[in-house]
Amino acid sequence: MRGVGRRPRRARVRCGPRAHHRHRRPGAAREECFMTIYDRLGVRPVVNAAGTLTRLGGTLMCAEALQAMHEAARSAVVIDELQEAASRVIARHTGAEAGLVTSGAFGALVLAAGASIAGLDVRRMNRMPHYGYENGCEIVICRHHRNSYDKAFDVAGARLVEVGLLDRALGVGVREVEPEEIEAVIGPRTVAVAYVAMEGVGPDLAMVVQVAHQHGVPVIVDAANQVPPMENLRRFIAEGADLVAMSGGKAFRGPQSSGFLCGRRDLVASALLQQVDMDVAPASWTPPKEFVQKPLNGVPRHGFGRGFKVGKEEIAGAVAALETFISKETDYQKQWADRCRGFAAALAGLAGVEAIIVPRETTGRLPLVELVFPSVAKAAEVSRGLRDGVPSIHLNERRVGEGRLTFNPVGLDDGQEEVVAAGVRRLLGH
Repeated sequence: MRGVGRRPRRARVRCGPRAHHRHRRPGAAREECFMTIYDRLGVRPVVNAAGTLTRLGGTLMCAEALQAMHEAARSAVVIDELQEAASRVIARHTGAEAGLVTSGAFGALVLAAGASIAGLDVRRMNRMPHYGYENGCEIVICRHHRNSYDKAFDVAGARLVEVGLLDRALGVGVREVEPEEIEAVIGPRTVAVAYVAMEGVGPDLAMVVQVAHQHGVPVIVDAANQVPPMENLRRFIAEGADLVAMSGGKAFRGPQSSGFLCGRRDLVASALLQQVDMDVAPASWTPPKEFVQKPLNGVPRHGFGRGFKVGKEEIAGAVAALETFISKETDYQKQWADRCRGFAAALAGLAGVEAIIVPRETTGRLPLVELVFPSVAKAAEVSRGLRDGVPSIHLNERRVGEGRLTFNPVGLDDGQEEVVAAGVRRLLGH
């Protein structure tokens, strides 16, 4: 048979003006480029200056995470043991008792709620999420902390109980949610208090923790996008949070589908046991000793968190990205600042737009560039034109209703700030 035993031929395509996303073979004698997976699927990549948005694939993974995932993919491993190793790394960097790699921050919140409801009671685990529904389990949350992501608590079978008024959030008053208001809604069905960490948004976490702990209730912190600044890695645990959920993608530059859950060992243990493959022989199964430090009342079956499982590659990639971020955060910040300066400089003096650099000292996290246009219609027109162009370019539209687009450098590759600036200049007729 023809072709048997031969190496498969790699698809290739000539380099051309639209080959900006193709990879040239090192040392190739001829001008030829090899097709990427996007070429083969007929999908065009985008230039992401909008930030770490999941709908755009998040950020670009760091080389260390890619290498770790490649290495992990080449061998089988016991997932419990890999999560135990990951726990040691996460705990060391967050100050928590234990940690877990999850399927994004949303997955971390689901598992956090499930752990708060079931604890290490195997009978409850096996009834999840119905146990939560049937017993009317409640999670208290400040009314102005409600958001689209708190559906995670519903998935675990909990009902959200709102507390407080919107006076300060709406600008009609100065008062925050008061301790006595939180205390008034905590009752026998309360399994946790949820807290969304956002810069400049109260009430103080320490106060919430104090009230919750007086009633023996754990506090779950949604800190999905709160690092940088670096101090937030440890801050929420240091202030008494029992469980903290973070994204493993975004600024960490790990797999976009990954996240971290860290906090109390018993609660993280419950989260793990409701997430991992539990199709085990009860007579020979041993609980992961890094997490479970007392006998259980049985062997859990597959948990409701199986839909939020992670593979060995995501675990390895997320841990590598975390450690790399900690060692290179200063370098990342410099790179992001350089890209912002280069982008703003390329648009300086251009009629029809003003580029304003917003330094990390102002945002509290990372530098940005605000593009101010004469009207809302013009900002929307430019955004649409960039998306429809070649290459397709995305800017952040959160302030488009104010006639502004935001340039976020985190998801860009080297030199792409110049591509974005050229696209804006073209659309403005320069």
